Amino acid sequence: MPTTTMLDQATAMIENAWGQPIEALEDLGIRRPSNDPLLRCAMHTRTALAITDNAVTVHQERLHSLSRHGYVPDFYELDRITETAVSLRVAHAESRAYLQAIRRVVEARETAAPEVEAPAVRLAQAAVARSGQTPHASGAMPEPPSPAAVVGPSAPTTRPRC
Repeated sequence: MPTTTMLDQATAMIENAWGQPIEALEDLGIRRPSNDPLLRCAMHTRTALAITDNAVTVHQERLHSLSRHGYVPDFYELDRITETAVSLRVAHAESRAYLQAIRRVVEARETAAPEVEAPAVRLAQAAVARSGQTPHASGAMPEPPSPAAVVGPSAPTTRPRC
């Protein structure tokens, strides 16, 4: 069973957030980039992640070939092993950073989504707030207004002494 790469995780996050396959989203991001800037940002970051994910694969394969079972590396290959291990760590760190950036873009989209999806609800709330009334269930009679409270100084209980 193959392990899930960070690119696979990012692709799944983007597909779930936008509700379309990645191929369709790539077309949308390229053809109409101004319609959804968050999609464009996510797709650019995913492209960078694809590059670093490829680098991770290359460094892993190189490191595995240099340190395979039964293979004794020559003295000059020890530097190559060390450099490959360092490059692998850097590529992993870059991939994690790109994945985190995509996660933040998806979170930003989810945060902005209620405002985009429900303009009629916001308009109704604003209209009710301006009218000073509360919405009533259909067919329900509004309650009669309560009498106004008298505001003023309270009457003293004892007479003041002079």
